[in-house]
Amino acid sequence: MKNARRPKTSSLRLITPATRRARAPVKNIAAAEQSSFIATARHTNSSKDTMTSKTHLVLQGKGGVGKSLIASVLAQWLTSKGRTPLCIDTDPVNRTFSGYAALKVQAVDILQDDEINPRRFDDLIEHVDAATSDVIVDNGASSFVPLSHYLLSNDVPALLAERQHQLVIHTVVTGGQALQDTLHGFTQLAAQFPASVDLVVWLNPYWGPIVHEGKEFEQLKSYTAHRDRVTAIVRIPTLKPETFGTDLINMLRARLTFEEALAALDRTIMERQRLKRIRDDLFGLLSASTL
Repeated sequence: MKNARRPKTSSLRLITPATRRARAPVKNIAAAEQSSFIATARHTNSSKDTMTSKTHLVLQGKGGVGKSLIASVLAQWLTSKGRTPLCIDTDPVNRTFSGYAALKVQAVDILQDDEINPRRFDDLIEHVDAATSDVIVDNGASSFVPLSHYLLSNDVPALLAERQHQLVIHTVVTGGQALQDTLHGFTQLAAQFPASVDLVVWLNPYWGPIVHEGKEFEQLKSYTAHRDRVTAIVRIPTLKPETFGTDLINMLRARLTFEEALAALDRTIMERQRLKRIRDDLFGLLSASTL
């Protein structure tokens, strides 16, 4: 991956709708050993503040774009804030999220005779409704359409709101060959889900810059047509492959949380230091967001 100039600071910025239009286009953040994140947020509906819990659904129709990374980071951040969530994995093919033993992820089986049975999603809603804490659901690419259709056709967002559960959908847009597929997944969610549902977009440049015909995400029609539906944009930086990038990948492959990796004495001091910086930057961003 090509590296851009190192940013001068690592400060986090929360950009409101009033400043969004005046803001210059953000260059793709690359690689430096300095991590930098940007959150773009709109004001939330005051009625949402009365909800007793939030249900975070990670949805994207393209596989291998970082859905489980997002789910695990959200779970760890909430836990660090004293809000330990109920974690659920509905991926019928690759249950990556379930591999995090420390997060005590529960698997909900949606297969019947090797086919997705939409009625099995009823079990998911029962888990969500019974939860007294926030809920994080990592859903697989193969069940993206069935789960989305189930939620909409059964008017689940309104049902959960009535029962004091705010629905938050997280989706991923990535660069490279998956750019168009992930943009399509984002536009489907933005167009079909009601405004009562918060929509968070994570930009993951792991597979390449999120740029099409010279335009960055916030300049693309996919975004401009639905900007009012986006609650927040989370930009994940391109980490230097030889150091930060390798350390993070090794941690993810081992299905370790940041806390577990930082306590592992078989990792070098500098490896743990870099992981700590990644964790602190990610957690700092989420703390500054509306989540």
